[in-house]
Amino acid sequence: MESKESRSSGATTATATSTATVAELVAVRYGDHRPGLWYEDLVLTHHEVAAGAAARAALLTDLLPPGAEPHVGVLLDNTPEYPLWLSAAALAGAAVAGINPTRRGPELARDILHTECRTLVTERAHLPLLAGLELPGVRLLVTGTEEYEDLLAPYEGAVPDASRAAPGDRLLLYFTSGSTGAPKAAICSQGRLAAAGRSLVGQFGVGPDDVHYICMPMFHGNAVIADWAPALVAGAGVALRRRFSASRFLADVRAYGATYFTYVGRAVSYVLATEERADDRDNPLRLGFGTEAGAVDAAAFERRFGVRLVEGYGSSEGGAAVQWSPGTPSGAVGRATPGLVVLDPQTRKECPAAVLDAAGRLLNGDEAIGELVNKGPNPFEGYWRNPSAEAERRHDGCYWTGDLFYRDADGYLYFAGRTDDRIRVDSENLAAAMIENILARYEGAAAVAVYAVPDPVTGDQVMATIAGTFDPTTFTTFLAAQPDLGTKMTPSFVRVVERMPVTATNKIHRAQLRREGLHCNDPVWWRPPGEQTYRLLTPEDTADPATTKAPRACGGPSSSMVRRQGLEPRTR
Repeated sequence: MESKESRSSGATTATATSTATVAELVAVRYGDHRPGLWYEDLVLTHHEVAAGAAARAALLTDLLPPGAEPHVGVLLDNTPEYPLWLSAAALAGAAVAGINPTRRGPELARDILHTECRTLVTERAHLPLLAGLELPGVRLLVTGTEEYEDLLAPYEGAVPDASRAAPGDRLLLYFTSGSTGAPKAAICSQGRLAAAGRSLVGQFGVGPDDVHYICMPMFHGNAVIADWAPALVAGAGVALRRRFSASRFLADVRAYGATYFTYVGRAVSYVLATEERADDRDNPLRLGFGTEAGAVDAAAFERRFGVRLVEGYGSSEGGAAVQWSPGTPSGAVGRATPGLVVLDPQTRKECPAAVLDAAGRLLNGDEAIGELVNKGPNPFEGYWRNPSAEAERRHDGCYWTGDLFYRDADGYLYFAGRTDDRIRVDSENLAAAMIENILARYEGAAAVAVYAVPDPVTGDQVMATIAGTFDPTTFTTFLAAQPDLGTKMTPSFVRVVERMPVTATNKIHRAQLRREGLHCNDPVWWRPPGEQTYRLLTPEDTADPATTKAPRACGGPSSSMVRRQGLEPRTR
């Protein structure tokens, strides 16, 4: 790999901070012969990326049937072909539908057909996923094959032409996951993506000598909007990792000279779980930007690697965003900007400010927790062919995020979970995210998820899943020592897993955990009403919910399974 000095020596450092389209951002890199893309042993210059995009744009234009939607499906890991096809679609005035390779069978076919892709770009490794699928009218382009290279050959020498693109042209159709129903394809235009890139360049001071490490999957909005777009605006380099690898994270960062990365979900905790070394702080990173790392992991990451993580909030669809700023209290996401309010979904009235005690414990969650709503202008551009989903987000003249928040008296916003994460215990609303942040301090917890299970009488009980080690005595002692843990926040049930179930984007699969509840093959520990310590939940405990106050379940873990996982209570 070249040194940082050789990358910038004699470099063309033209910026594109005033461009209105992604196509213009691509075209301005033509003639820029600095190294711009790293992937394993391959290095491409910015010029080579722009030229490759121009060739693919010309091919795509010729492949599109007359009258067809200008959509190309991309079923790839993070290989160089992914940013090449994103850039090509921008030049062609087309849109990329990011196809999730963890989808299977009819669900995968549905995603491709729903987004009306007449061309699907994939690779040999993913061909088994497509075997036997009915994809009428869809042409496959398999990268890395002789046929693919022969198709591109006539277009070599094409020069990027941004004149075909307009700011309002669709560029991304990226699927957002939900707890119910099929994924929705959110629309992002060239203008919105370029504006998002410019905003992050300004916020984080991204420059042409930066290198962005893209290890999150590019079929998801995080990698494209928060990582690739600002690099494109600033003329920064991009280093790709085919799939996220915690064990390779630091080695990649050093090899590529990466200065910036993004993350979602449990990615940070996976990196922290790798073996510590004395030279962990010897790395070029200056910033990580993402969501859901949690305050405990963010602090641990900065101590170990010397790198600050900036937690932000932004709805995947672009309808609302909250930025961290200096002075933001611990646990808060940032200050509410004009138009952002917390509303009661039932009354549509603004929730009162949160009342917090000296320990930061929320005292009026029942009143203060509501849905974050944007009453002002927002860039939400809708879902592809899904008016009912759009109506859930955009009604009463506002954009409804589907996320729960509360706001303190100074206007700072605190994330409380998804609307599906609402927990109501004894007529009081609790913030799942707040409980998770507290339980994350437990020494044995590598990851934590908190959610509701039905109370047999009314409302909910709190259930937590912990990935890691669990001892009922030490856990009980830990809970008693947490000054900000309210009495109703204490988990009634604790499920212990070896590894937390996650989605394709490394977010905790809360929908699966809620669906399974106590109906699982993992050990579940229960703290019966009026008792202070936890014990294993058994089938007998759930036989009569009217007397045990435990939700009815199909059965608890067997004693042999508990011994096999090494989770027997310790004797003292």
